[in-house]
Amino acid sequence: MNVGIIGSGTMGSGIAQVAATAGCQVKLYDTNQAALDKAKAALEKVLSRLIEKGRIDADEKERIQSNISYVDSLKDLSDADLTIEAIVENLDIKKKVFSELEGYVADDCIIASNTSSLSIASIAASLEKPERCVGIHFFNPAPLMKLVEVIPAIQTSEVVLQKSIETISDWKKVVAVAKDTPGFIVNRVARPFYGEALRIYEEGIADFATIDWSLKTIGGFRMGPFELMDFIGNDVNYTVTETVFTAFYFDPRYKPAFTQKRFSEAGYLGRKSGRGYYDYSEGATKPSPIEDKGLAEKICNRVLVMLINEAADALFLNIASAEDIDNAMTKGVNYPKGLLAWADEIGIDKCVTALDRLYDEYHEDRYRCSPLLRKMNREHKTFF
Repeated sequence: MNVGIIGSGTMGSGIAQVAATAGCQVKLYDTNQAALDKAKAALEKVLSRLIEKGRIDADEKERIQSNISYVDSLKDLSDADLTIEAIVENLDIKKKVFSELEGYVADDCIIASNTSSLSIASIAASLEKPERCVGIHFFNPAPLMKLVEVIPAIQTSEVVLQKSIETISDWKKVVAVAKDTPGFIVNRVARPFYGEALRIYEEGIADFATIDWSLKTIGGFRMGPFELMDFIGNDVNYTVTETVFTAFYFDPRYKPAFTQKRFSEAGYLGRKSGRGYYDYSEGATKPSPIEDKGLAEKICNRVLVMLINEAADALFLNIASAEDIDNAMTKGVNYPKGLLAWADEIGIDKCVTALDRLYDEYHEDRYRCSPLLRKMNREHKTFF
């Protein structure tokens, strides 16, 4: 298969590596030659590291590299069977690129976007043949993260959807099919991990370090929410939150936090700026958490029940299947358990009670219990 990748940044380069490793002939396109040179050098470094770790040998390294060529003209993608765009999250720019690209590729070439939050239907509308457009959303770093969300627009043909699923599966990835709604699965369901943690901080219940410690110690999460926001970048995470909030017609469940906005405005973006919720400058020491197990359980349970509620609502609104929702959260963001399976383990009744207590305390629509959870509790059902 001939694959064209548009954009040679971290994500585009990572997708190119995945496709080349799977045996595809890949053309990595960028308008910036310096960016292409950087991508080529980065791949050399990654593959050399894999040899050092014993994951691949020199022949495999050479095979992967020989499968990728670096081009600076969209016309060079004319022989592609599949193109995947991984450029800036700007709808107008994506539409312009797709419209131009369609003039060069064959009628049966699949044109896919790696967008994490924009409407696939809107992107597809820029094409003469919108039925060839689909969302294929990888997670960073693409070579390591197992999950890929495949998102059909309302225009996407069944043939294109099935071929996309088969292709990504052949690339040894776990596919989760998601409805074309804001945030798809992961970026929608994961919002409370950040939002509720920020709310807990703003209420003065605990500091950043204690909240992070609670989620890791009690919940088993690999990183706490503030560590993760610093890793992702506060500017990036805030923008996604704001985008999802706006796209859901300002549903209070997705309301951004002033704390994150102020940190972003101050330039406290996290690791990449040297300071975020934590100080990453040389010699800086990380603050110690208050290791109170009782407090930690309250914090963890509050965040967890909000995550479960979001996952249940995604299922209620047919965003994806229960299996794909749980796969998305374990394979896409490394959650220790699938949220719906976790709800079964805790008990649906306990989840409903916890959510109702929060609603009774705050009387905010943010804490409304999913109708699906309430129905399942009434009928004594489980997700699995």
